[in-house]
Amino acid sequence: MQTLISSVVKRLRKVYQKAEEFIEEEREFSLSQVFVNATMERYVTEKVEIIKDLHADLYDGWLRLYSTIDVKGLHTTLSVDLKLLQMEMNKDVQLMVFEQISNTQVIEASFKNIFQKWGFHLAIWYYQKFREEDPLGKILEHFEVVTVKDDLLYLDLNRWFSKKPSIIETLSKVHVNRARVRPAELIVWGNVNLTAILSPSNEFDEEDDLDISEVTPIQQKDSKR
Repeated sequence: MQTLISSVVKRLRKVYQKAEEFIEEEREFSLSQVFVNATMERYVTEKVEIIKDLHADLYDGWLRLYSTIDVKGLHTTLSVDLKLLQMEMNKDVQLMVFEQISNTQVIEASFKNIFQKWGFHLAIWYYQKFREEDPLGKILEHFEVVTVKDDLLYLDLNRWFSKKPSIIETLSKVHVNRARVRPAELIVWGNVNLTAILSPSNEFDEEDDLDISEVTPIQQKDSKR
């Protein structure tokens, strides 16, 4: 995720390079779907043991998230449609809030035995048909990936970011206020700390940085609804 924020800072640095004073107005710029997925792979998939793949297809106002999970002999790929309601990133808050707008779909699944298979499908049926709610939030909350409040999914990235001073330093340079999902891109609006962003002494950790031009496409699921 520092990759994403670093990209934000670098683009805003170019915008403000000729400015002589702090400019408070928001600036809008886009991040490609390929870049967003590469960032999720580096900073989520590689750090959360049970998640073996995580990527999204971005549409107009919503996204379809694909996740492959491997836990206790269960290997399954799930998809769900989400709406991004809030995205706030600064040195104090790193939060994304999603509304789930579809039931979780099972793309494929394999089990260690027949009893696990029955239990898996029974649990999904129980939540979706009997309780009229989706199990995704409960599953992610159980593994401490998100917090569920009022049927919304809160992804608090501070639990990971707070352990990396280089990310917090980067976030001191830019405040991402909001974002919107558009076809194949994420549009982000943010303000910058002009003094910090133009300071030659404040550079990014090259080991954590990712050049957009070097991102290779991640194999995607069929993007058609």
